[in-house]
Amino acid sequence: MPRALQLLLVVLAPVVAFLAMIAADRMFGAPGRAGSAIRIELPPPGGEIGLPPVEGPLDASRPLVVIDPGHGGHDPGAGTGKVKEKDLTLALALELKRQLLTGGGVRVALTRNDDRYLLLEERSGIARRLKADLFLSIHADSVDGAEASGATVYTLSDKGSDEIATRLAARENQADTVNGVRLAATSGTVGAILVDLSQRDTEARSAEFARLILREGQGRLPFRARSQQQAAFVVLKSVDLPSVLFEVGYISNPADAARLGSEEGRKAFAEATAQAIRVFFARHATGG
Repeated sequence: MPRALQLLLVVLAPVVAFLAMIAADRMFGAPGRAGSAIRIELPPPGGEIGLPPVEGPLDASRPLVVIDPGHGGHDPGAGTGKVKEKDLTLALALELKRQLLTGGGVRVALTRNDDRYLLLEERSGIARRLKADLFLSIHADSVDGAEASGATVYTLSDKGSDEIATRLAARENQADTVNGVRLAATSGTVGAILVDLSQRDTEARSAEFARLILREGQGRLPFRARSQQQAAFVVLKSVDLPSVLFEVGYISNPADAARLGSEEGRKAFAEATAQAIRVFFARHATGG
């Protein structure tokens, strides 16, 4: 064998062996082990999340309410024990949906129907994209100590109606951050709708719906002394969509937590809130 060919084989042999090892690893190697690559399909940048199903009558002229169970996924919300806000709000939303669909005449969609995470802007964005007639976000609070109790209904304001409302809005608005870093840049659409209180009709209808919740909940649900308030919740910042955030109680209060976690408590919440929704839609059935 010529010496030049021998030298070439000496140089190429390790390369060939290395390529053979790579091929064998790709064919027979265990996925996920150290050194192997895992391909993850990512959604296209800037894409919108899929819309949830709309349930109820097939008639698209029927009013649509979008119910938003607060928090979800890696964001548990309030609660440090067994009871987590994200689980509580989902259970209440599902019961409210059941009540509405059982009564008929109202279309219903949930921003989430499982334990998934959504940006605040995505939640209200779902309602706008579905052309909803009403948006209801369900939450539960938690404070140090067990003294605070009862439900509160919030509508939008650029300034909280009291210190507690301001603190609560600031905490809920942090749901789009991890370690203080924003997960998504504010879009032009969201920037255009920030706290535009000139939309008097939407503002008035939101306040009207809040009052209906309080009226229908009297005798069924315990409310705080100041049960209707305003706060700068990001999730409520839609200029053309009546929107209310319903803080159903305090997880930090044993009585509230037990009530909200019980079948009877969920049913009382759903019956009162469903009736408020029906009355609201009946009042505005002809656009009045």
